Amino acid sequence: MQPSGRGYDHGITTFSPDGRLFQVEYARESVKRGTTTAGLKFREGVVLVCDKRIVSRLIIPESIEKVFKVDEHVGVATSGLVADARQLVGRARVEAQINRITYADKVPIDVLVKRICDFKQSFTQYGGSRPFGTALLIGGVDDEGVHLYETDPSGAYQSYHAGAIGSGRNTVIEYFEDKWKEGLTLNAAMKLGLEALRHANDGQLNREAVEVASITAEGYSILDREAVNKQIDRLKPIEE
Repeated sequence: MQPSGRGYDHGITTFSPDGRLFQVEYARESVKRGTTTAGLKFREGVVLVCDKRIVSRLIIPESIEKVFKVDEHVGVATSGLVADARQLVGRARVEAQINRITYADKVPIDVLVKRICDFKQSFTQYGGSRPFGTALLIGGVDDEGVHLYETDPSGAYQSYHAGAIGSGRNTVIEYFEDKWKEGLTLNAAMKLGLEALRHANDGQLNREAVEVASITAEGYSILDREAVNKQIDRLKPIEE
């Protein structure tokens, strides 16, 4: 059977006659097959919410990482190939530390996002490499305010008030477009993020599979299981 790329998807990233990069498109498909991950701004910072998708009761949920601390003021949530995401998170942590050593200050969020996306883009340009099969939601607080960025396997990025990646992206985005508003409190933002995630998961949330983190001027914080369950308990039942 002839590959869909008609020979332009064999190992290297090169343009097809109609201007497409099939390796990048395949990487995006990997993200679409990933678990749903959402992020949204609130009054003092950013909330990141993700679903770990526990496929067996034998798996220890804490062993799966989908939300990462990059620096005291930056957090990252991922969807797609988690192993690829770990490489990018490691790169982001190094960039954050280089900025601290060089300038004795925390890295601005937009500068960090550009550096990571430049790195991602380089893997779409050279032979013998492949794009990273992961998308990232990068949230943080710096001197310029609160930021939330969505990055693409191609190295493109956009800033959002509320965004999502993964298999339920469109559903979560529609929910946020209807419900999100400026000036949310932390609890209201967590509640909205969990509601959107539940909406994308056919009305069900696995309490052991949900991870929630917040980033404010006070720093990065990830909720423990008891705190996550309390937030889930606050959700209103879905109307039949």
